[in-house]
Amino acid sequence: MGRFTQFIYKCEISPEAKIDGGLYIGHPYCITINPNAKIGRNCNIHKGVTIGQENRGKRKGAPIIGNEVWIGVNSTIVGSITIGDDVLIAPNSYVNQDIPSHSVVFGNPCQIRSSQNATEGYINRKI
Repeated sequence: MGRFTQFIYKCEISPEAKIDGGLYIGHPYCITINPNAKIGRNCNIHKGVTIGQENRGKRKGAPIIGNEVWIGVNSTIVGSITIGDDVLIAPNSYVNQDIPSHSVVFGNPCQIRSSQNATEGYINRKI
């Protein structure tokens, strides 16, 4: 991401972050992605999202995010955790634990609900 784009949109997406194809950023404002994060295929990230690391404790490290994950406005995902495939993270959620595939996550502390096809109709521009 160029310095001009970073300045205008206030996005910090490290070139070291491992991001598979199909990333869709709906509103590219105030997004932070840690250099050690891994993001799967066909993920959607919205404004105000932070994907960061924890610096101590049992979750020291950065998240691994699966395929077809929809991350809502102002959500925060932190620590060495794994987010499964087909997961919808509702706006304003704080996620600091592993999330199984086919789930909807919401709230702070996060609550998890099993849901087959959790992201159906939500993922934009799949490749």
